[in-house]
Amino acid sequence: MKAAVLHEVGGIPRYEDFPDPVAAEDEVIIDVKAVAVENVDKMIAAGRHYASKKFIDELPAIPAFDGIGTLPDGALVGFGNIRPPYGALAEKTVVPGNSFVPIAEGIDPAVATVLGTAITGMSIKTAAGFVRGETVLVQGATGVAGRLAVKVARLLGAGRIVATGRDDGQLREVQAIGADTVINTAVSDEALAQAFTDAKGDGYDVVVDFLWGRPTEILLRSLIPESFAFPKPTRLIQVGESAGTELTLAAGSLRTSGVEIYGVAKGLSPETMGEMSGQIVTWAQSGELTFDVEKVPLSEIETAWQRTDLRGKRLVVVP
Repeated sequence: MKAAVLHEVGGIPRYEDFPDPVAAEDEVIIDVKAVAVENVDKMIAAGRHYASKKFIDELPAIPAFDGIGTLPDGALVGFGNIRPPYGALAEKTVVPGNSFVPIAEGIDPAVATVLGTAITGMSIKTAAGFVRGETVLVQGATGVAGRLAVKVARLLGAGRIVATGRDDGQLREVQAIGADTVINTAVSDEALAQAFTDAKGDGYDVVVDFLWGRPTEILLRSLIPESFAFPKPTRLIQVGESAGTELTLAAGSLRTSGVEIYGVAKGLSPETMGEMSGQIVTWAQSGELTFDVEKVPLSEIETAWQRTDLRGKRLVVVP
């Protein structure tokens, strides 16, 4: 079969022949139809992720650990838990017999690869208890997950959406898909703090934070009241760390601001995951929620792996 083959940690996968997987008694062969290439896949391939040892301990190996494909009977499924070295970026892969779920009818395989990313936006409900009409701030709204979070917040009935990013052109695109106000974080600390203050209105009810680091540190400082007050709670959901893995948290940022910080997994359970997934699928089927994907053939994996021009689109490899 053809596959994207990684020969060294930190290298670029090459389009090559690779032996077909052979299923053990409790495994199933998947014919791959679409695979989203995400930052986590590149981090694993570069040896910079805690799961790197599991997936690339044996080289050569095929990157990516989940995707969309068909079972031997033709049923379309989402799969994961691949058996290394047979990653998802190939014509075929092999997974345990319980490591796939059916994909709803009417969902394009390329779109199905991004459904899980959209579920992150639903954390405003599962983690923060979002109530219709509240103000949502999306920190890092120009990426794939951030744009979907803006769309999901709008569909859930946000009263106002504020979005941040570093590129004015992309921020205009984010406004076009549902943000009411945008903030460019590529300014001085003082200017950014003022921008957060000017945009907050009656306050940010929920913050979906894909950034952490400097922008979130400045945001939290900006929420400290200047005089004694009974602050309106701000529920911050920590999702990503694209602007930094750490920040300095001033005591006053929690003591008097009303800020509550949650991890994105708060409130998740098999029941809530099923409910949130069902809502995303319903929106996708109706066309209310749209997904921006850039399809490329597996044969172009070397070039696609290095692309930096996607501007909020998810790279999806189609064997």
